[in-house]
Amino acid sequence: MASLKFSVSVDTYDSNKFHFSANPSFPIINSFARVMPINLSRLDAESWDIPDSNPVAENIKTSWSKDSGGLESSNYRNDIWRRFQGVKRVNRKDPNSKLRSARIDNGPEEKIYVKHFDGELDMNEYGMVSELSVERCNAILKDLERSSDSKTMRFFEWMRENGKLKGNVGAYNLALRVLGRRGDWDAAETMIQEMSGDSNCQVDFRVYNTLIYACYKQGHVELGTKWLRLMLENGVQPNVATFGMLMSLYQKGWNVEEAEFAFSQMRSFGITCQSAYSAMITIYTRMSLYDKAEEVIDFIQEDKVTLNSENWLVLLNAYSQQGKLQEAERVLLSMQNSGFSPNIVAYNMLITGYGKSSNMDAAQSIFRNLQSVGLEPDESTYRSMIEGWGRAENYKEAEWYYHELKGLGFKPNSSNLYTMIHLQAKYADEEDAARTLDDMKKMGCQYSSVLGTLLQAYERAGRIDRVPLILKGSFYEHVLVNQTSCSILVMAYVKHCLVDDAIKVLQEKHWKDIIFEDNLYHLVICSCKELGHLENAVKIYNQMPNKKPNLHIMCTMIDIYSTLGRFSEAENLYLELKSSEISLDMIAFSIVVRMYVKSGSLKDACSVLETMDEQNNIVPDIYLFRDMLRIYQQCGMLDKLRDLYYRILKSGVTWDAEMYNCVINCCSRALPVDELSRLFDEMLSRGFSPNTITFNVMLDVYGKSRLFTKARKVLWLARKRGLVDAISYNTIIAAYGQSKDIKKMLSTVREMQFNGFSVSLEVYNCLLDSYGKEGQLESFRNVLRRMKESSCASDHYTYNIMINIYGEQGWIEEVANVLTELKESGLGPDLCSYNTLIKAYGIAGMVEDAVVLVKEMRENGIQPDRITYTNLINALRKNDEFLEAVKWSLWMKQMGL
Repeated sequence: MASLKFSVSVDTYDSNKFHFSANPSFPIINSFARVMPINLSRLDAESWDIPDSNPVAENIKTSWSKDSGGLESSNYRNDIWRRFQGVKRVNRKDPNSKLRSARIDNGPEEKIYVKHFDGELDMNEYGMVSELSVERCNAILKDLERSSDSKTMRFFEWMRENGKLKGNVGAYNLALRVLGRRGDWDAAETMIQEMSGDSNCQVDFRVYNTLIYACYKQGHVELGTKWLRLMLENGVQPNVATFGMLMSLYQKGWNVEEAEFAFSQMRSFGITCQSAYSAMITIYTRMSLYDKAEEVIDFIQEDKVTLNSENWLVLLNAYSQQGKLQEAERVLLSMQNSGFSPNIVAYNMLITGYGKSSNMDAAQSIFRNLQSVGLEPDESTYRSMIEGWGRAENYKEAEWYYHELKGLGFKPNSSNLYTMIHLQAKYADEEDAARTLDDMKKMGCQYSSVLGTLLQAYERAGRIDRVPLILKGSFYEHVLVNQTSCSILVMAYVKHCLVDDAIKVLQEKHWKDIIFEDNLYHLVICSCKELGHLENAVKIYNQMPNKKPNLHIMCTMIDIYSTLGRFSEAENLYLELKSSEISLDMIAFSIVVRMYVKSGSLKDACSVLETMDEQNNIVPDIYLFRDMLRIYQQCGMLDKLRDLYYRILKSGVTWDAEMYNCVINCCSRALPVDELSRLFDEMLSRGFSPNTITFNVMLDVYGKSRLFTKARKVLWLARKRGLVDAISYNTIIAAYGQSKDIKKMLSTVREMQFNGFSVSLEVYNCLLDSYGKEGQLESFRNVLRRMKESSCASDHYTYNIMINIYGEQGWIEEVANVLTELKESGLGPDLCSYNTLIKAYGIAGMVEDAVVLVKEMRENGIQPDRITYTNLINALRKNDEFLEAVKWSLWMKQMGL
């Protein structure tokens, strides 16, 4: 076999690394695929150009001599193989000659010369009459196919019209070449059907190979597979060239599934294509499917494939890439025993494999022994050694090989530069890194890509603060004039809290683009916000040269100031925006509303919402709708809540679980119970899960409406989902108490205890209120006793119930004891306590004491309300103090109560 020349890079390549103006080096498999492609020759109907050193050519020559039934003479075959020897094809158009001649030698009896011009084809002028023989027509068609696609197809149509295509496979092959070049695949498929139909041609592998070759040249993977499948469907058996072209096509695009299909078909036909085995192994290795690659290696032995140099190198590469170096060395030894002298490519593969396995002692040993086997290290050898020592984190050794590489006139690839800059970020000073940056620039690396690599390396090393010391001279000048590089550097500085350096770059930049600058400042400020560096965001904002109002920047700063609790500064920014000519959008209003909510200024938040409603073009999103619901609920604005609810229904916003929960919780007092019930049922039917608060709200709604069947169903559903809490039981117990259903109330209390909840103060208060109002004073006292036994402290509500019940009974002494206990507890009377006491004193006839209580309230800072005055007036009337009652009534009117 002819010797093969390899120029293979065995370095790894990282797609995330910087880019060169020229193509970067690829990993060993890619490089190997480029070095030894399946080159295909142009044989009769199969348009292939194969260098004589390619092993596929040998297969094609052999198969052609056996299978080809030529339409050409021996002269034509000689012409074909002359092309294999590197003879260039004749140009399609010769600009220096308008007239050309094609000599067709059909033997001693007749010779004709057919002339054709580069202009229109004139059949009559060329003597192309219907009596022209098929052989002459084919010769003319062949010559036209080399010069003009359009003329070829016109003459082909003439042949069809004059009956020259019956059984003429060669003519069809020439036409298919043209259609393949044009990419007219539908016409090609129609032509194949015509061949096997009207033209009565025997369609064999040569017809399909013509189209597969066109797909191979143009990189059409799916179409190549289509022709193979069509070939198989029509019962046409492929040959070795078919699979050689297809597997080479699949290897280019790393198409695993298509390659597997073609490979399995090749083996099923018993065809041995050496390059197909290599392609399949290479694809699997490139995709890290090492187990499958080894299966193909087993197939080589099973199919008794005679290995060529390409096969041996592919096997060596497959084992080296997955770190099976012992197997790789055995392959190298077998390669030598088979008569193939290992070249530098083979040893480079081993060095790469040992480097990936972090066994640099073995890699070093191979490197030192290269001369002993008559080989000299090449560019790829040094590159692989640099990568290996880089993985081993040995900067000293990597640096030595890097300098040797450059000293021998070789160039480092992108991976070498990437490795060196990462090692220097960890172990070297800034001068070494600066020299590597110079090498990158000399090799044509893009500045922005180099800058990104530098920042990534020093970020990983935790030494990003050293970058300002490296970026000097022309490189820094480029950063200042290039918007992209400037943005990359500033963002990196901000990320690592080098705010002063970032501000310096922004102040020294040479480019002027106000829109881009504002966007960059906004991006920087947002980055500080996301990283939690809020003070840095404020510092950068205060250093902005252009303080012209910018909606996005100012809204972000309002949000930041709100988070810092600096509400006055946030409000000033809002007022500045409001006074400018900038119209606020929905997001801006959302930020301002939340700012006022955080500051506790719900009134101002409502004012902002009113301003927003005045702009008819503002459509709130689901988040702003929820904020509005919460604000109106906290402000007790039931009418606003009701209107907002129906506005949300009309808005077409998509409801989620949180929206249902928010609407039900906020609108429970604003909407009718039927509407709330419909919403709750709709929420469940859509598969959304209510939260505990929503369940409790619905319990309260149904309880107050005395819809206890629905309330019990809600409680059961909440318990089933594990969302019941003490408030759930308190709510339904209170509802039973309000409806005076003591039996169900007690039953629910027992259920509450059974499910692991202790009786809460709220439950005790409900029991006290219910027993007291029903006059069951003995049960009332038992509840008080149980409270004391359980060490449950009373609250204002407990004391107020006791005052009310004792006062209703006229037990003024017990009322006095409760009042004393209330004061001693440290709670002191509240507004409700005073109102209840006034009512109790009125029932007991202690009118003067009731009046004194009003004075005491004011002294304690409690402002009397309408109930206070109503209870006092009723007390005066009951005790015939009508004049005093009238005076207090007038006072009440003057107070606007």
